[in-house]
Amino acid sequence: MSKKEEKLLIGPRLRRFRQTLGLTQARMSEDLGISTSYLNLMERNQRALSAKVLLKMAEIYDFDISEFTGAGDAHLVAEIYEVLRDPLFKGTSISKNEAEDLVNISPNAAKAMLKLYGKHRDLSRRNTDMAVDRDKVELLEQSAEAVETVRRFIHEQKNFFPRLDAASESLSDELGLTKREPHAALTERLKDKHDLSVRIVPIDIMPQMLRYYDRHSKRINLSELLRQSGRRFQLAFQIGMLEQRELIDEIVKTAALPGREAEGLMRTSLANYFAAATLMPYSRFLKEAESIKYDVDLLGHRFGTSFEQTAHRLTTLQKPEARGIPFFFVRIDVAGNVSKRFSAGRFHFSQFGGACPLWNIHACFQTPGTTISQMIQLPDETTYFSIAKMVSRSDGTFNAPAQKLAIGLGCDIAYAPRLTYAQNYNLETPNPTPIGVNCYLCERPHCRQRAHAPLNKSLSFDERARGMSIFSFREE
Repeated sequence: MSKKEEKLLIGPRLRRFRQTLGLTQARMSEDLGISTSYLNLMERNQRALSAKVLLKMAEIYDFDISEFTGAGDAHLVAEIYEVLRDPLFKGTSISKNEAEDLVNISPNAAKAMLKLYGKHRDLSRRNTDMAVDRDKVELLEQSAEAVETVRRFIHEQKNFFPRLDAASESLSDELGLTKREPHAALTERLKDKHDLSVRIVPIDIMPQMLRYYDRHSKRINLSELLRQSGRRFQLAFQIGMLEQRELIDEIVKTAALPGREAEGLMRTSLANYFAAATLMPYSRFLKEAESIKYDVDLLGHRFGTSFEQTAHRLTTLQKPEARGIPFFFVRIDVAGNVSKRFSAGRFHFSQFGGACPLWNIHACFQTPGTTISQMIQLPDETTYFSIAKMVSRSDGTFNAPAQKLAIGLGCDIAYAPRLTYAQNYNLETPNPTPIGVNCYLCERPHCRQRAHAPLNKSLSFDERARGMSIFSFREE
C-alpha cells in the first residue's frame, strides 16, 4: 500500500461527495464536528482524511467506506493503466500513481478516456482489416462491444442483483428445493404454472443444442448429453425467463446498453443469474460456504450443481450486510482463450490476450478431475490465492468429444485462511509465483514462458547471446 493510500489524500473525491449531497462546506463541517477550514484543507489534499472523520461520515451519511476510499476503483485504475501502456502512448512515461490520480480526481473523465480509446481501437482494427469483408468486420465489432458493455455493467453492479436474488430465494422456498429433488420440483412448476412439459431428447434429434423451448408444442427439450446439474440449471433458467421477464427487462433498461445484441446477452446473463440463485439461494448457500471453508466440490454436492455453476455463484455473494469472500473468476479453453471473467476484488483481467502461462490454471488440463491451488503475485505486488479445475459442461460422444474448459477461482491472500484449499500453505511467509496479467502487458524480464514482447517496450537483439526468452527488451 502506498503512502498516499495510507494517508487517504482523496480531496477531490471528498469534494464530489459533498457536492452530490448538496452540502456547503460549512454544513458538512457542522455535521462532522470539525472546522470549515480543516474540511477545506482536506478537499485540497493539504490535510489527510483521518479514519475518525471517515467513520463519522459513514455513520452520518450511510455509505460504503470501501467505495468512498477508492477500493472499488481498482479495476478502473488497472484499465486506465493498461490503456496508457499501448504503443500509441510510447514515449510518454505515465506511472500507475498518475493513473490513480486521474481516477481519484475524475472517475468520469477516466471512463470517458476508456470509451475514446475503445473507439480508437475499433477504428484501427477496421483500417487494418481491409482484406476482410466490411460487413463481417462490423459484425465482429458489434459482438465485441456487446460483450464488453455487458461485462462492464455486471462489474459495476458487483455481480449482485438483489431483486433477482430475493425472487429466486422465494421460488426456492416455495418449491421446497431443500427437501425435494430439484429436477422433479422444477418440472412440476413448469407443468402446473405454464402448462409446459419437459422431454429429454436424443442427440440425433437435437445435435447442435442443449436446450430448446418449443412454444408451439409447449415443451422444453433438453439434450441427453446434459448432466443432471445442467438439466436443473436449464429448467431454472426457463422459469426465470417466464416468471421474471418483467424484472429482467427492467434491469436491462437501466443498463442503457448499445443495441439489441447487448440487450439479448444481458437478458440471458440475468436469467442465468436467477437460475443459479434459485438452485443456490443466497442465505443458505453463504452459510454452507462459510461452514465448509468454501470447498467448491462439496458445495456442488450439497446443492446439486456443477463446479462451474458453484464457483461462479461464489462471486455473487456481495450483499452489504452478508458478504462472502470477494472472489475473481475466469474460464479459459485449452488454447488459453478467456470466455468468461469477473473480479469482485482487485484482481485485474486484461481486455486483450489470454492469461499468464505461469498461472497454473493452464496445468489443470493435465490433471482432469483434480482441483489444484497456487499462490500468485502480480507485478504491483498484490498477492492472491487461486484454485483451478478442468471441467466440461456436458458429456460428449465418440464423434463429438465434450469441450474441455478450465475454471479459475481466487481471492486476495488476506482471505486465504478462510479457504480449505490453503490449509497446507504457510500463509505467514508466503512464497507466491510471480505472474503477469498477460505477456503483452507484463514487463517482467527473463521470463522463460514469454510468448510476446511487452507492447510498450522496444525489442533488443544481441547476436552474441541467447537469453531465456527470444523476446529481450530494454528496461527504460
